[in-house]
This record gives sequence, structure tokens and C-alpha cells, in this order.
Amino acid sequence: MSERIAKEQFQEVLNTQFGVLTEPPNVLSLELFEIVEGHSTPSQEQFALHFRGPLNLHFPQGIRQLEHDTLGTLKLFLVPIARNEDGMIYESVFNRLIKTSEG
Repeated sequence: MSERIAKEQFQEVLNTQFGVLTEPPNVLSLELFEIVEGHSTPSQEQFALHFRGPLNLHFPQGIRQLEHDTLGTLKLFLVPIARNEDGMIYESVFNRLIKTSEG
């Protein structure tokens, strides 16, 4: 998917599975389980996506290709931020300008 994905599109696929391509090549399943609101303004949007993956297979931070049944193919920078009994937690942070009619 080459166009920019809106936060609302991620909200529509909350609690669904994404496939992420890792080395050697493996495809891991990640669940988008949380969208964290940042401090947005009329000209700037901030939010973070939290994904849960398996404990036994994990990957370091980096740009990853994800596949989703609804959203298609997208690339996100994912960072492992936590590990708990439910799995590895990865975060992708969005901080972007919003186009306005004035600018």
C-alpha cells in the first residue's frame, strides 16, 4: 500500500492479525491490540500502534514489511518495547503533519 494510512484505518483493524516477514525468511503473526493516542494538534497527528507477537520468536527493531487482509502490504518501523507472559510487544510510532487548506 503506497498511500498514507489514516489512524482511523488502523482503528478498523484493531485486534486483528498482521503477518511480518523476518529472517531467514519466516512470517510471524502479530496482533494489533492497542492504539495509543499522542498529543495531536490541528496541524500534527501523534499516535502509536502496539502489536503482540510470540515469545519464542522475536526480531530486533527495524523497518518491517507487514501484510494484512484489509490493509494489504505496508512497511512500518517496529521496536520491541516489552516482554510479558502474553508475548513480545512491538511499537510503531506515528508523528506526522496534517495537510491543511491554508498550507
